[in-house]
Amino acid sequence: MRGFLKIIDRISEWSGKFAMWGILIVCGICVYEVFTRRLFGSPHVWTYEIVSLFYGFHFMILAAYTLLLKGHVAIDILYIRFSRKAQALIDILTYLFFFFPFMLILLWLGGDNSWASWATSEKTATARLPLVIPVMKTVTPVTALLLLLQGFAFFYRRLFFLMKGEELSC
Repeated sequence: MRGFLKIIDRISEWSGKFAMWGILIVCGICVYEVFTRRLFGSPHVWTYEIVSLFYGFHFMILAAYTLLLKGHVAIDILYIRFSRKAQALIDILTYLFFFFPFMLILLWLGGDNSWASWATSEKTATARLPLVIPVMKTVTPVTALLLLLQGFAFFYRRLFFLMKGEELSC
């Protein structure tokens, strides 16, 4: 099981490091827009839409990596007062009742939405660019799958701690 958890962690790490480069695309398009608008007096309607889509990709794909690094926002006012075993139990219950159901719904509905976008060859609203929207809509189920994998790794580690009383390191 340790090997499988290590693979999940590496997938999350790889996807996060890959997505980090997406911000360069966002910056590049913004710089392009500023130069063409200011220097040539030629603004483009499509840049806002494309920047929003690429930023969405950047934000979503980084979610599993952020979960791996325990970087998501948490309200720990009560949580930190509990014992480590009680914290593990809370984590297990919240993942069972909230995290996993939500991720499964996101995977299912995101997959349907992505499939419909590919089937209709959906194009961007402003530039009518092909493939951009279907590819970006595919990011939703991919993100849900990555989060499910990393969530499983976290869940299993917390379950292991609750049952054995020791951290599972990979």
